[in-house]
Amino acid sequence: MSMSPLLLPRFLMAGMSLLTFLALTAAPVPGAAEEALPRIIELHQTACQFVEPEGGDQKFSANTFDACEVLNEKSGEARLSKAAPLKLAPGAYTFRVYNDDVPYVLGFWLRGSGLGRVTLPSVSGGGIEAGQFREYAIDLRAGEYRYSCPLNPTPAYILQVE
Repeated sequence: MSMSPLLLPRFLMAGMSLLTFLALTAAPVPGAAEEALPRIIELHQTACQFVEPEGGDQKFSANTFDACEVLNEKSGEARLSKAAPLKLAPGAYTFRVYNDDVPYVLGFWLRGSGLGRVTLPSVSGGGIEAGQFREYAIDLRAGEYRYSCPLNPTPAYILQVE
């Protein structure tokens, strides 16, 4: 339905919002609404790992921080070399981090890598109980990041923002 822009004030006076008016009368602009809203990235933690970058749950039986430290000392580098980097465009994101089955409280830490640790944004927090999730909002800029759980602990997985 195409309407003259001269009708805009009448729609506004009739209680129709500008957004509703534009949705009814204008052709959609690809990606415009998507860029305005934060995108949600879901990450799941199980014992000693984030599931997504490792291509699935490795079913580690470690139930303590110390057990994960030992496990990651033995296998962390090899697993990290096979892990798929997360690649995103710059913009606003919300990381929704789940504690799928770890019997203690977990957290999340996303930070720049190398010099980027000083120049790129960072977000962190804890308090993720088993079976629950927390959300971490951040506006990512171009660069390389690392994300991990210092409480689980996990390897420092790669996030590339291009």
